[in-house]
Amino acid sequence: MVTYKITGEYIQLIQLLKVLNWVAHGGEAQAVVSAGMVKYNGRVDYRKRLKLRPGDVVEYQGNLVQLLG
Repeated sequence: MVTYKITGEYIQLIQLLKVLNWVAHGGEAQAVVSAGMVKYNGRVDYRKRLKLRPGDVVEYQGNLVQLLG
């Protein structure tokens, strides 16, 4: 598992996927979230604009990231 330090209060799920280079662009990020391919704190979540905060864990294609504040 890797960690990612966010600046500010939160980062949106699709932004995180792009920042980590797990997807090539925003359209792809929205597509993988809509397809149920992303887990948020262990559960599939379909909200593209989900606000992630420190302590949250996101999983995509076997990659895990924990957010730090």
